[in-house]
Amino acid sequence: MTLYSKLLEREAEKQPIKVGIIGAGQMGYGMVSQIAHIPGMIVVGISDINIENAEKARNAFNDASDEHIDIEISENFEDIIYSKRPEIIVDATGIPEVGAQIAFETLLAKKHLVLLNVEVDITIGPIMKKLYDSANLVYTGSDGDEPAVTLGLFEFAKSMGLEVLVAGKGKNNPLIPTANPDTAQQEATEKGMSAHMLSAFQDGTKTMAEMTLLSNATGFKADKVGMHGIQGDLDSVIDDLNLKENNGVLNKFQVVDYVDGLAPGVFVIVKGKNLGVANELDYLLKKGKRDHHILYRPFHLASLETPLTIAKAVLDNDYAIVPMGAPVSETVAVAKKDIKAGERIDGIGGYCIRGVMESSEEQLNHRHIPIGIIAGESIAKRDISVGAFLTEDDVAIDKSTTVWKLRELQNKT
Repeated sequence: MTLYSKLLEREAEKQPIKVGIIGAGQMGYGMVSQIAHIPGMIVVGISDINIENAEKARNAFNDASDEHIDIEISENFEDIIYSKRPEIIVDATGIPEVGAQIAFETLLAKKHLVLLNVEVDITIGPIMKKLYDSANLVYTGSDGDEPAVTLGLFEFAKSMGLEVLVAGKGKNNPLIPTANPDTAQQEATEKGMSAHMLSAFQDGTKTMAEMTLLSNATGFKADKVGMHGIQGDLDSVIDDLNLKENNGVLNKFQVVDYVDGLAPGVFVIVKGKNLGVANELDYLLKKGKRDHHILYRPFHLASLETPLTIAKAVLDNDYAIVPMGAPVSETVAVAKKDIKAGERIDGIGGYCIRGVMESSEEQLNHRHIPIGIIAGESIAKRDISVGAFLTEDDVAIDKSTTVWKLRELQNKT
């Protein structure tokens, strides 16, 4: 049966999938509104630190739904996680420390978890996947987020026997490495976004994190620290994301990268493994004779696609995107301003640091700090210059946080 057929069956049996949502900001609100129109699925709990956001999302669901649902709301996410009503939890917070707490508590509550929190997934995803597997529960990233959408194209191509050379995404915002909540505030207000969230988009952290997640799900790494991030369109990308010996920018294939100009889409660059396949690709894609071709999905619908992952998890015990094992890539912290000794270092989307992608080997060799573990009261031990990669010698990490403890456990396994 198709996923839609199974949802219709649940609807007919009056046994809808019962969902708890943590985080009712832009993403969470959109998802709750969407679930109101999906057969065989309802929202039964919503948590947000701003209770007005939770109330707004609850009202949006019931205004759109044919049936009024008594949706529990709370400022405390544990109330929703440990409620007997939800069978699956969605983390739509985007904050590594909060995400770590949600992941651990949801595991203890013996419920599936869907993440709209790439930031926590790249930090402790491997250990959480192991723990959820051992409990016969689903831990997964979300359909609609660019990593999962790109992975869908990647697996589509690989399943047909095509060689995948490059996998990546378009970047939505111009790169502004020094962006912070103050510089992002006006645009964030106009777009109805959190200034911290927009700052993380603008300074590149979100793109680095998304491509790190894709890397850890495919085994493809960045061709260089921070990736190339070229500008281009569907035709020029074919030439530019080629090997240097072919007048491209790459040192090797089987890499992830991002392109300014292809947003909001995702892509894979592929090659037929023999002449018959290559000729068929030339004929079917109508771009003339090419050595490589691009497969492109021109959209990703973010949280509006998350219900597909919810259904996969509950109905099929399946996932959208998970790490293959130990990390092959990391997003590490880089100073986006001069930081003084004794200064508290804030986290993703803040004033102090941005994320840059590199291989796990580089991270370990240089003792760079994964950006997701900078939380709580992490303090600079010495002056750090703008543009410097933060090391373990630079920062006293707050070891009381849940994300640090789970990361330490991951490092030992």
